[in-house]
Amino acid sequence: MRQTARITIGQAVADLKAEFPDADIKESKIRHLEGEGLVQPERTPSGYRKYSVEDMERLRYIIRAQREQYLPLKVIREHLDALDRGLEPPAPNGAPTVPTSLLANPAPGVESLLSHNSDVRISRRELVKTAEITEEMLQQLEAFGLVRARYGADHFDADALVIAKAAGELAAYGLEPRHLRAFKTAADRETGLIEQVVTPMRRSREPGAEGRAAQTIDELAVLSVRLHAALVKAGLRSLR
Repeated sequence: MRQTARITIGQAVADLKAEFPDADIKESKIRHLEGEGLVQPERTPSGYRKYSVEDMERLRYIIRAQREQYLPLKVIREHLDALDRGLEPPAPNGAPTVPTSLLANPAPGVESLLSHNSDVRISRRELVKTAEITEEMLQQLEAFGLVRARYGADHFDADALVIAKAAGELAAYGLEPRHLRAFKTAADRETGLIEQVVTPMRRSREPGAEGRAAQTIDELAVLSVRLHAALVKAGLRSLR
């Protein structure tokens, strides 16, 4: 199937039957999965279903989970929800897990700012567990503006997880969330300086202005963090 193609339900069934010849795959079953909210194909103005590459991957996942693990649709729905949120799907008797790769490098280089890993959606309970902090500490981090749930949602993103994890480790040295406001203030000022540079670029009506603004944000972010790190290093030299 071509990456840009959207196929009919008949073609979807034919493709799945060819891949899973021993499975009982019918159009009625595919429609039932849609009725259960496990897959949401596009509808044409005439009402015909059109299945994307992502829709087909979900259907394959469902079929494998039913055939190989004998999972009920309720559990499969939890798996799919975890995948949609960028998490690792839960084990049959477990819970979704946050990818360990998000915290694989505790001291990333400034170039990591160019990796916009913002698609992960982490629940409050998952954030507390993965960051190894308490609910009380999370409340304090929120109170001082260090982390916050996504706008209009109850989930947190990967940046909130990294901040919470770092705050938890700093707490072991006696630095509480209230002490970390200085970091937030400095970051806000740096962000404000970058905004002053890119705002006129975004307002430009020239072709490609938005792309140039996005590139400038990345470049200034790297430079500002590099400068910040160098200044902190220079300041700490007197403490050694």
